[in-house]
Amino acid sequence: MVLVHGIWMTGLEMRLLGRRLGECGFVPHYFHYPSLRVSPRFNARALASFISLLGTARVHLVAHSLGGVVALHLFDQFPQLSPGRVVLMGSPVRGSGVARVLAGSRMLHPLLGVSLDEGLDGRLPPWRGERELGTIAGTRGIGVGTLIGGLSGDNDGTVAVAETRLDGAVDTLELPVSHMEMLFSREVADAVCRFLQTGRFRAGAVAQP
Repeated sequence: MVLVHGIWMTGLEMRLLGRRLGECGFVPHYFHYPSLRVSPRFNARALASFISLLGTARVHLVAHSLGGVVALHLFDQFPQLSPGRVVLMGSPVRGSGVARVLAGSRMLHPLLGVSLDEGLDGRLPPWRGERELGTIAGTRGIGVGTLIGGLSGDNDGTVAVAETRLDGAVDTLELPVSHMEMLFSREVADAVCRFLQTGRFRAGAVAQP
């Protein structure tokens, strides 16, 4: 199992989630990438190399925030990677309203680096559904977006629920957590574990239209 962090992060914040997923039988590996200096598309190539070096027949992917954007580029460019399931947590796969606000400010735009490029601007490759993928969205609106704007509807304080919706996902889940809180939530970890084991977050879930 490979965990992929979000923008401005290092991967250390994924360790608790990784330990909890380890308790339910998965071996965690942590992929670090330069979220501001390299575009999501090119970071996906480094992720492909990282996965290949693991040398395992099956690899699951758990990605948070911008990490989910990198994951979509990964499978677009390398569809023949080892099989496995995918969970995107709070990933703005339809573009980020908060990022658009930051991009419109001369002072704040540098905070995004090149993450907008085929990333937070919403210009992502389509998901073709080659493997089971589920999305988790938070609904506790506490985060940077509540301060600078750019959010509408239910949100986790940084990413709107609507921004996480991905055509072709086999299951979706909304939980009362903020954008960063989902990394430390036992409920989220349990849901990710169920999906990696069964391909669904809850018993009886059906594929999304």
